[in-house]
Amino acid sequence: MTDVLLAAGTRKGLFLGRRKGGRWDFEGPFFTAQAIYSAAIDTRAGTPRLLAGGDSAHWGPSVFHSDDLGASWTEPARPAVSFPKDTGASLERVWQLHPAGPAAPGVVYAGTEPAALFRSEDGGESFALVRPLWEHPTRSQWVPGGGGEGLHTVVTDPRTPDAVTVAVSTAGVFRTEDGGAHWSPSNHGVSAVFLPDRHPEFGQCVHKVAQGAGDPDRLYLQNHWGVYRSDDAGASWTDIGEGLPSDFGFALAAHPHRTDTAYVFPITADADRVPVDRRCRVYRTGDGGGSWEALSAGLPEHDHYGTVLRDALCTDDADPAGVYFGNRNGELYASGDDGESWELLASHLPDVLCVRAAVVG
Repeated sequence: MTDVLLAAGTRKGLFLGRRKGGRWDFEGPFFTAQAIYSAAIDTRAGTPRLLAGGDSAHWGPSVFHSDDLGASWTEPARPAVSFPKDTGASLERVWQLHPAGPAAPGVVYAGTEPAALFRSEDGGESFALVRPLWEHPTRSQWVPGGGGEGLHTVVTDPRTPDAVTVAVSTAGVFRTEDGGAHWSPSNHGVSAVFLPDRHPEFGQCVHKVAQGAGDPDRLYLQNHWGVYRSDDAGASWTDIGEGLPSDFGFALAAHPHRTDTAYVFPITADADRVPVDRRCRVYRTGDGGGSWEALSAGLPEHDHYGTVLRDALCTDDADPAGVYFGNRNGELYASGDDGESWELLASHLPDVLCVRAAVVG
């Protein structure tokens, strides 16, 4: 089996797992008493760089990085992510850390609360506010969701560094094709069941967006009610939720090699946020959302209440793919065969907020 590095951010620190020769070993927690809402494993250089967005109740939010697989961590002398004084805003937390594609070496994006996009050109050591999105004419009408107003998803196009897609709760999807100079809402076809106009230009409560493998124009979207697919980089969306026991949920991940394969974790309802039928099951589509199948081999068979949050489901880049998720019960699960079977890697962890995995040498 390939060697894999797994990062699990929790309410009380970061845990790192390493699979070597089929065996998992874990270290941590790092950043004790800090909530780790975002993590990234940047494998574009020869040595992987780990990034973690910490949230200390005493010291405030910060971004840390490690170039030795977590043996040591560096925090910049000055805050890596901070709002300029003229914005009148202060950073609540970093929701997303996203290394851009190979077309933009060294570039890392950070999505924050309040909802904003920051860009780094030095691997995540310092960031600058992307002002055109912060100053977007629709911003005054953005309304915080239940979890706050956060920019929680960043998707970059491997073909060009100028195309970036972001998702904001509850403003929806926005896209730039000119390196961030101009941004347009990209929500056509996505519903907002909580608004009088159910199909507004913006204002949707998008929970997660993932890019399909091999086709940068293929995107999958988990909404506050609704699962969608786009085949035109987000210009329009098609509902693919039929066949799921519920199309409400938070988490979504795409297969690293199969364009038509994606994973979701359905939740009963927005008012009853537990797994559907109280069963711990991941659902997979292999035909772009035309059909869905429940994956449960090795998962708990009894009543289960472990909700999976928006960034707590992911895949690695192995083939067959590793699929991983953590839940609010503090359990961490892994599959090494595209989701066909699962094993419990850790239990009794703090509330799992985010999970990231990558093949490492």
